[in-house]
Amino acid sequence: RWRALSVALLMLLGSAVATLGRPTRHLADEIGQPKLESLFPAAFGEWHIATSQAVMLTSPDVQAALDAIYNQVLTRSYTNASGELIMLTVAYGGDQSDGASAHLPEVCYPAQGFEITANRAATLQVGPRQIPVRQLMAKFGPRLEPITYWVAVGDRVVTTGIGQKLAQMRFGLRGVIADGMLVRVSSFDADMDRANALHARFIEDLTRTMDAKSLDRVFGSLPGGP
Repeated sequence: RWRALSVALLMLLGSAVATLGRPTRHLADEIGQPKLESLFPAAFGEWHIATSQAVMLTSPDVQAALDAIYNQVLTRSYTNASGELIMLTVAYGGDQSDGASAHLPEVCYPAQGFEITANRAATLQVGPRQIPVRQLMAKFGPRLEPITYWVAVGDRVVTTGIGQKLAQMRFGLRGVIADGMLVRVSSFDADMDRANALHARFIEDLTRTMDAKSLDRVFGSLPGGP
């Protein structure tokens, strides 16, 4: 029933947007595009860039699709004195309209040959903020990669395709095309709960380095959707 109601709601909102006309103003033009290299520091808290560990590259066909969607992509590996490793990927697109919205890891990882063996919603308490996230387990042969991610669409954080669409439509009703930022944190671990705790620690350390404006850009300033 919820799925049917969600689809009906999306159709009604889509009809309303179409009635008002296609949005032409880009939020990115009004507030500016972020600079990912400076927004996400090379070192913070107990973490610094691990130059010896590379993140798996995407295949050429998938990379071409990503290039068509995103204006900026930042990929880094971080480590600490204990040798723990975190992979961070941030993808920013200034146009979160139909056909150009951020591709969720549930789509991108299987396109690279991974199997998604776990998929659950969670909320991280980071200081005064409650951040809705999605936690996955991706499997590729013997490689087990727990993932924590979220998507900021304009000023809202979402973790589902429906949430993305609703956020886009909220902006569309105002004649605005939202921008979007997908933030993905992952590691190598067969224990998903242990990895998720590590991800939460990494994210909390990251938030301590950001000013209020940067926090709103990365984590949203308003509650998200589904």
